[in-house]
Amino acid sequence: MSMQTSEARPGGNRLLSFFIVSLKGVSQVILIENAVTGFFILAAILTTSIELGIIAFISSIIGTLVGQFGGADPKYVHQGLFGYNSVLTGLAVTLFLTGPFSWAIALFGAMIAAIFTAAMMNLFKNIGLPVLTFPFILLTWIVLLASFRLKTFNITNELVPQDLSHWKLETAGHINWWDAFISGIGQIFFLQGSIAGILLFFGLFWAGWRFGFYAIAGNVVAVAGAFLLGGEHTLIDLGLYGYNAILTVIAVGIVFKEGKRPLAPVSATIASFLTVPLIASVDTWLLPFGLSAFTMPFVISTWLFVGARKVLNQL
Repeated sequence: MSMQTSEARPGGNRLLSFFIVSLKGVSQVILIENAVTGFFILAAILTTSIELGIIAFISSIIGTLVGQFGGADPKYVHQGLFGYNSVLTGLAVTLFLTGPFSWAIALFGAMIAAIFTAAMMNLFKNIGLPVLTFPFILLTWIVLLASFRLKTFNITNELVPQDLSHWKLETAGHINWWDAFISGIGQIFFLQGSIAGILLFFGLFWAGWRFGFYAIAGNVVAVAGAFLLGGEHTLIDLGLYGYNAILTVIAVGIVFKEGKRPLAPVSATIASFLTVPLIASVDTWLLPFGLSAFTMPFVISTWLFVGARKVLNQL
């Protein structure tokens, strides 16, 4: 009896380890390697939609399995680096595609996202830039654009191509500052609502006070910047100017700050502010295709500052 228990433990430990790694895959969406943070994120998603919560975790599991069985460096697998692009891809495809095959496409997309991540890790290591969420962005754009040519890919009515010549900027109306602030972090995972936002901030602060503080600062900078630059009030309310800034300020201010850089807080603030005109620009560019900018402003701004640091060693 004791022998059976002893033999069962390694399998149980492996299962627990895999579960923890999969949670890290969720937390890596916000550039954090922490299973508890991943749990808070999943809880936030589940408060909005049980379906999305299940998709998010299964997508992370799929990405992790691709890394493990694909023979990736165990260090990268255990950090959750093969899960986060899969999570975002699974969520986005589930939200923006309809029909009986949307789940299957979302989970298949999660697998391909992990392969994209591996390919871009290899490509980007030579230029010294992080992969970030670029695999998710590129793959999701491909899937959504395929809907115009493939009947199996049924796009929702939320993504509608528009003629740029008839575009009108609507800045009338009152801004709900609380909604604008709390929805900013939720939009990283396509979420809205106070409960989801609060749970996500709990996850950030659990990983470290600096993550929470920087996220709040970046969010405030972006919301204020969008208002001062005359952004559409509805989009500010929905948090659509905040989520890229939160990711950027964490990336530039904490995660990719190597060594002593006296101007790091300044560069992180500027980088987060830069996401405001970037999201306005990228959204305008994609308007005729009916696509969302997703996290592309975060990727561009972070690449800009991480790349500049190769030359400007105080930044």
